[in-house]
Order: sequence, then structure tokens, then C-alpha cells
Amino acid sequence: MSETVIVALSKGKLLDPTIELFRQAGYAGPDLDADPRRLIFEVPQSGLTFLIVRPTDVPTYVEYGAADVGIAGKDLLLEQRSDVHEPLDLRIGGCRIAVAGLQDCEGSTRLSSKLRVATKYPNITERYFNQKGIPVEIIKLYGSMELAPLVGLADRIVDLVSSGQTLKANNLKETEVIEWSTARLIVNRASLKMKHRVISQMIERLKKCRPKTMQC
Repeated sequence: MSETVIVALSKGKLLDPTIELFRQAGYAGPDLDADPRRLIFEVPQSGLTFLIVRPTDVPTYVEYGAADVGIAGKDLLLEQRSDVHEPLDLRIGGCRIAVAGLQDCEGSTRLSSKLRVATKYPNITERYFNQKGIPVEIIKLYGSMELAPLVGLADRIVDLVSSGQTLKANNLKETEVIEWSTARLIVNRASLKMKHRVISQMIERLKKCRPKTMQC
């Protein structure tokens, strides 16, 4: 009897394309319409159990072994620096971690005082500006990042950007790209050893079915 692999999936915009990718790889996916409130879906015909969790929690579930594998954005992996194995870029959910400010803002090289930056990525932001030698004061926000420069709360924001239309609608412009982000398959290090055969097979099947280029 094959081993069951527990897979942590991210709620939100990554959920549907991730399930579709698993289906293309030959795995029956969870029936989310059966009960939208359910968080655990056992799919015995695939040998998988799916957990539906918040995107920010996926690396934690995998690192601590509550899930064997998970799907998480590279942005979260860079921010959290979880101790997980990252074998595969799935090339879906493409976007960029970028610095943005008001349309008439000057460059981000102000050295006379600390640059005030609003973000939900404090670790990424601090590392980036430290590497550039720019002192920053980081303000942690959880949403509506574009509002911060408009009301004088921050000089810049660091956030995920896809089309850039939200920035333009709020009179902001992208000034620098810190890193590109796509969905990644991550694996618990102990599970990779204990369930090596089935997880290695999953990696190969998903690798063959992922898009040839990054998909936004």
C-alpha cells in the first residue's frame, strides 16, 4: 500500500492553478465545492491528503512536519527563511517584490535620514536596503499598502506587484525590483527521506506538467 503524502495548499489566487497543475500531473484533486468550510480533503485514489491553509502558514506546516509538502510563494520563503527543501519552481503565480513610491518621488538613495518604508515583508526590506547602505525605518502593515505614501505614513512601500495597475491607480510608481516570485514546491526534510519514492515521483510529475515559462 502506497504512503499517503500530506500536501499543504495556499488559499487564495494560487489555489485553483495549483489544483489544476496536480490534476495535469495525474493526481485527483480535492473537491472544494463539496464543503467550502472543510480544511482537510482526503483523496485516497491519489494517495494524497490536502490541507487548505493561509499562504503565510504553508512554510510552517511543512517545516514542522504537519504537511509533507506544500506550495508557497517565493516571497514567503524569502521572508520567513523556513528550514524546508525547495526542489521545484512551479512557474505559476508570477509576480515581483518591488519598491514603489509617489509618482514625483526622488530616488531611494536618501542618506541624510532614515527612509520610512511600509511593508508586510520587513525581513526582505531590511536586508535589501541594508545591502544598499540605506538606513530605513520599517513600518509593518498587513494590507492597503498603497495608502501609506498617500497619507505621509511612509516614503516608500515594498509589496508584491503583478500588473502594476493598482500602483498607477493610486499615483504610485515602481522604482526597484527586489526579487521575482513564483509558486514553489517545498518539502519537509524528514519526509523527503521517509517518503522519498513517492515525493520524488511527485516532483518529477509536476516538473513535466508545469508551464514552460513563468505564468502570472
